[in-house]
Amino acid sequence: MAKIETKLKELGIELPAPIKLPPGLTLPFSFVKTCGNRAYLSGHAPLNLDGSLAEPLGKVGAEVSVGQATELAKLTAVAMLSSLRRELGDLDRVTNWLRVLGMVNVAPGFNMTTPVVNGFSELIVEVYGPERGSHTRSAVGMAVLPLDIAVEVEAEVEIAT
Repeated sequence: MAKIETKLKELGIELPAPIKLPPGLTLPFSFVKTCGNRAYLSGHAPLNLDGSLAEPLGKVGAEVSVGQATELAKLTAVAMLSSLRRELGDLDRVTNWLRVLGMVNVAPGFNMTTPVVNGFSELIVEVYGPERGSHTRSAVGMAVLPLDIAVEVEAEVEIAT
């Protein structure tokens, strides 16, 4: 078994099905686009195993606590790993996590986006190790995110071709 798949199993992490979109919503883009030795990952949402959106929904600092949002950020990392596995066939092809943009749906005045997005970053570093998993990152607050999700993350990784 591949090293990353083994690590996920050790951590008790299962990868979810692709996102289940609400009726009438279409997405005219790819969740993962490869070009040379790079894979670019569109914004991902936290998912349940069946591909449905993980809850709670809403603004962090109002309907969603920092702790809940941090867990949702971890689920977003798992959803992203699922997309990478579908596109690349093998998560071991990711040789380096390069850049992460974490977006948090925030209530007015909420400024603790860093600990929320740490949920994503810490899981990636735990799965890939500090050499491959460390990345540059921004963690920004947004007035609104699609479908009222609390966290959305996009990324860029280096891959073995």
